[in-house]
Amino acid sequence: MLAALLAMTALPLTDPLIDLQALIPDAVLDIRYATKDNLAGRPLYPVAAAFLRRSAARKLQAAAADLRARKRRLVIYDAYRPLSVQKALWAAKPDARWVADPAKGSSHNRAGAVDVGLADAAGRALAMPTDFDAFGPRARHGAAGVPAEARRNVRILKEALERAGFEAFADEWWHYRDPDAKGWPLLDVPLEEVPR
Repeated sequence: MLAALLAMTALPLTDPLIDLQALIPDAVLDIRYATKDNLAGRPLYPVAAAFLRRSAARKLQAAAADLRARKRRLVIYDAYRPLSVQKALWAAKPDARWVADPAKGSSHNRAGAVDVGLADAAGRALAMPTDFDAFGPRARHGAAGVPAEARRNVRILKEALERAGFEAFADEWWHYRDPDAKGWPLLDVPLEEVPR
């Protein structure tokens, strides 16, 4: 069954989708697209789960270990996003500054991007410049007017993710991409069908 699913999605067996909660058990899942608390205003995922390709997931695991040593935990808002969900987001906000056009797809649709924040060692969310998906100037890295604690938390998060091999997106403090994802195919496997 797994081999058939992976063949159907052009996902090689050498780099399958990995359940991030299983790989990073102390990660705090706050999967906004499984709730109505997102830009579409309705649940877009039937399950609150997060996946990345194995190679990207290992990088995130390294970033989580780095943060754990600093008494912090990753908060995961989103990771692999099926192309059908990308289309729903585009329908809700057809603005290429903030949402990737599904005709081109995004690194999320390739299972090579993750949206993350920070929590303390007990799992309580730490101050960040804005809420997740709060598009605008304050979401930019280095934005003016951001309280010192939130600036420090973004810096710590960015350092850990970049040391692990991810690239930051300048306009969204939460968005990180595996540079290898550029060449990966777009996927549209529903989250509930990804083997765990």
